[in-house]
Amino acid sequence: MRDGTLSPFIGIRIKPFSQELTRRSVRTLDIFLSTLVGEAGKLPPWFVVTLPKIQVVEQVTVLANLFDRLEPRLRLAKSSLKFEFMIETTQSIPMLSQMLDAGRGRVVAAHFGTYDYTASCNITAAHQRMDHPACDFARHSMQVAYAGTGLWLSDGATNVMPVGDRATVHRAWRLHVDHIRHSLVNGFYQGWDLNPSQLPTRYAAVYSFFLESLGAATERLRNFMQKAGQATLVGDVFDDAATGQGLLNYFLRALNCGAITEQEALATGLTLDELRSRSFVKILKGRRAVKVSS
Repeated sequence: MRDGTLSPFIGIRIKPFSQELTRRSVRTLDIFLSTLVGEAGKLPPWFVVTLPKIQVVEQVTVLANLFDRLEPRLRLAKSSLKFEFMIETTQSIPMLSQMLDAGRGRVVAAHFGTYDYTASCNITAAHQRMDHPACDFARHSMQVAYAGTGLWLSDGATNVMPVGDRATVHRAWRLHVDHIRHSLVNGFYQGWDLNPSQLPTRYAAVYSFFLESLGAATERLRNFMQKAGQATLVGDVFDDAATGQGLLNYFLRALNCGAITEQEALATGLTLDELRSRSFVKILKGRRAVKVSS
């Protein structure tokens, strides 16, 4: 923090609030935050606490209550302490919405834990993998429960490391790319990795996913905008107003990760202000208002 070299996103993952570990977890968090704020005088930007292995809603309530007590003692602004969920138990799936309510506005993200979750489903080790159907169910449940809430959703990690001889490394890289593409196809645009050697395939998988669709998506959105919301036919793909937001989402995600430039996004005919509105409905209303006034 003093040198300005921190990661833009940073935090601490505490022990779960289970019967055996709650006291230890609270003590660790208290020591960590007290020392950090005592030395630095403030929290790092985008600091977040990760709560793992949630089994009952009351565990979320306990952490929110703990933050309520810590903030005045540490002279932090109210609601400055934020946390995120690790969704990695079967018990957490039916209560995803209740967990968010129990967080009382402090929750910013939810991360999927592949291996704890598959273990809790009694899936054997050989089949604990990112693209298992059980994981697809859990991730889609997260999407349904947290749609429109502003929470960041993150997929899990590939635990086969690209370490060893050339053939072993290549197999691990191929698996990593397949897992990332599976996440992207299913609407999870963030994930996490366990080894620096996975970063090359993370970039390759994410960038190729967006770049291979750039030409078709640009043509579809450009034609769509020219029709100002009327249905268009481009090649063999028929677009109507319902797909407009999906096309906009593609360009927003591609820009956000750095796969495309602003100039490439502007080739659609949209302005930067329209892109930044993040709403296809607002864009259409703006275009129609200009057309009527002219």
